[in-house]
Amino acid sequence: MTQAQQAVSLPGSIFTGLTEVSDIAADGNVLGVVNYTTECTGPRVENGLLTLDLHMAADAGEAFAEVWTTTGPVETGEHHGVVYAHDGEYLLIAGRIAPTGRYTDDTRSAYVAALDLMDTLGYKNCFRMWNFINHINADNCEGLEIYRDFCKGRAEAFELFHFGDQEVPSATGIGSLGGGIAFYFLASRSAALTSVENSKQMAAYHYPRQYGPRPPKFARATYLASTHTDRRSGQIYVAGTASIRGHETLHAGDIAAQVKLSLDNIEHLISDENLADYEIAQGNSLLDLDNIKVYVRHRSDIPLVRRMCEERFSPNARVQYLNVDVCRSDLLVEIEGVVA
Repeated sequence: MTQAQQAVSLPGSIFTGLTEVSDIAADGNVLGVVNYTTECTGPRVENGLLTLDLHMAADAGEAFAEVWTTTGPVETGEHHGVVYAHDGEYLLIAGRIAPTGRYTDDTRSAYVAALDLMDTLGYKNCFRMWNFINHINADNCEGLEIYRDFCKGRAEAFELFHFGDQEVPSATGIGSLGGGIAFYFLASRSAALTSVENSKQMAAYHYPRQYGPRPPKFARATYLASTHTDRRSGQIYVAGTASIRGHETLHAGDIAAQVKLSLDNIEHLISDENLADYEIAQGNSLLDLDNIKVYVRHRSDIPLVRRMCEERFSPNARVQYLNVDVCRSDLLVEIEGVVA
């Protein structure tokens, strides 16, 4: 097997209670911990672990931690305001942008710091990004929606680092309950990546100008292969997925119809029919989706959303439901996950 064909271990994550994190860390190597909790604090190294707190829970009973695990020893550090952890193959970066009247410039600066760190450390294959945006549908001080303000800064940073449209990773841009904007990224040194689009949706980076001065820059999914030659063994990181066909929101105001279409979109995205264009064949269905986060705009809709998801997900799937706003004001639900 050549250097390019050598298999690499793939990253993993665990959903757990906040108090169980130390036990998991004691058992093995941890890239970092993301706490979905009741306040947002900047990333830090705490007890030897990269730690980021996101304000995504209304009370302590809803809080949970996402622990990213790896197989090798981990080193941590800080670079121009972003905090990182890496093991020689995978890099986790976390940052926070303080609340401000206009986010374009600060988003570009924070993303540039993260992308510069990836270049400096040699982790140039970014495969997943998460962004948590307080007041995501509100207007900034200039009358531009905050999500569109953020998208403009992100696009400008990508252009500075010559990210082509087909090179952008899968991503989630979702509301939060406070703290400005927080983010975390995952990148690899040598794993083979493929950006995947949904043939029933317009690529987000081609959205028309009605969605803002710069379109959202993300892929619908990223396929992370364990080798450059085996297209049947890998992970699919599914971006935040909603009730969109083409570029238009469908079923405005109908939560049941939006949940169904969101699930249908994911099912098609990860199917062999859609993946055939990328020479990937895994025989996936929604039963293979795991590490799922379901973002629901209205708390009163969560019981219905939960029932509909449980009908189509594996009973063994790990699922978290979060009550936050979604990137378009007419979207009621967004769903993401990982196929391993």
